[in-house]
Amino acid sequence: MERKTMAELKYHYGWKFRIYPSNKQIQYFINNSIVSRVTYNKLNELNNELYHLKKELEKEDADKETIQAKIDHLKYVTSTSSRLTKEFSWMRELEGVHSSTAGNAYRSYQNAWKQYKKVHNAGIPKFKKRTAGEKFQLTNGYSTGKECNLFTGKIRFESDLKHIIMVPNTFKDKKTKISYGRIRSDGVKGTPLEGKTDIRIGTVTISKNATGQWFLAMQLASDTPFREVKAKTNKQIGIDLNRDNFCMISDGTEIANPRFIKKGEIRLKQEQKKLSRRAVRAKKEGRRLSDSKNYQKQRQKVAKIHQHIANQRDSFVHKLTLDLIENNDLIVFEELRSKNMMKNHALAQSIADGAWRKTIQVATYKADLYGKQVVTVDPKNTTQKCHKCGHVMGTDGTNKLTLRQREWTCPKCGTFHIRDLNASKNILEKGIAKISSEK
Repeated sequence: MERKTMAELKYHYGWKFRIYPSNKQIQYFINNSIVSRVTYNKLNELNNELYHLKKELEKEDADKETIQAKIDHLKYVTSTSSRLTKEFSWMRELEGVHSSTAGNAYRSYQNAWKQYKKVHNAGIPKFKKRTAGEKFQLTNGYSTGKECNLFTGKIRFESDLKHIIMVPNTFKDKKTKISYGRIRSDGVKGTPLEGKTDIRIGTVTISKNATGQWFLAMQLASDTPFREVKAKTNKQIGIDLNRDNFCMISDGTEIANPRFIKKGEIRLKQEQKKLSRRAVRAKKEGRRLSDSKNYQKQRQKVAKIHQHIANQRDSFVHKLTLDLIENNDLIVFEELRSKNMMKNHALAQSIADGAWRKTIQVATYKADLYGKQVVTVDPKNTTQKCHKCGHVMGTDGTNKLTLRQREWTCPKCGTFHIRDLNASKNILEKGIAKISSEK
């Protein structure tokens, strides 16, 4: 029987968790990150050079033969990752570099161009900074003729699911065993591994955040679903995301805004001032920030505060969206353009603290996972329209509602409205209409 590819398997799942590598393993990871970054940046540099050579070739007084020879050489060098890395003999001398690291960096660069061609505002590929953090991607492999599961790949779990084993063909150790923190003594309950034996591990991404914590993200695939479909409730809701509260639901439920940034703002400002002072002092004394121990200690403090706020926000979003998915069959959001809205400096912090875009993204993928539906609709007139009679404020001689008007009465039918509740009901109506038109 012919083995299926990862893309051919029916269900896919991304799983990220914290790992606890040893000092030697950390050095392996740093070496892989260096190779990944250098490969990506060199490819970007050569492609930029290729672009300028093609421009030179168009000039009438150009030495076309010489320029064409350079173009042909650059095309040859950048055609595959192996040809590109041949020019860097030092990469082969680094200990613990996986054979797929450079190839994955090469594919990442090609995908960046594909994304640019698809969505121009994504921007052309930029050079990766050394200060951006450690990150690289590996490709798992399975031996021909062997069953593909969690315990048989080059990157695999131990039989008791307590460690991850990596067997890259360039590691000097026969195998590298990595401890990780998601699965504890109570087993795999609540993880995507629960009750599954046919899961295949695809690509694996290892990264380090600003606080020095290491994480491993796995691309998993299977022919059986990773989560059970939630029972139908026959309920439909529209959600209006706003600044005053986190959101208003069309059934009248109001979710308070936790305002995590606002709560941690005083301490964050204090620590950021200390960081700024230490940066100024280091520059006055002619020391690089990377060599200033006091600056680096303070940078870690600030990073931990930011990480704590981000973790609080993520936890809130995941709990809220799971509750919404479990209790409703259809959830309708308005399409938000947070990036444009954050250009208003008076609203930027509130919008960032609210994590509106993340809420919609998390709800969308969880709906697919649990067999529910999430729809987004154009927000036009959802606030100004009376959901009872359909009258739109700002038409027929009436004035538009301002941001300060949180309650209003429809001049046409006399219905009293709470602004956000009315908007959520209009959002739900638009979502139902959108689904009906697509059938």
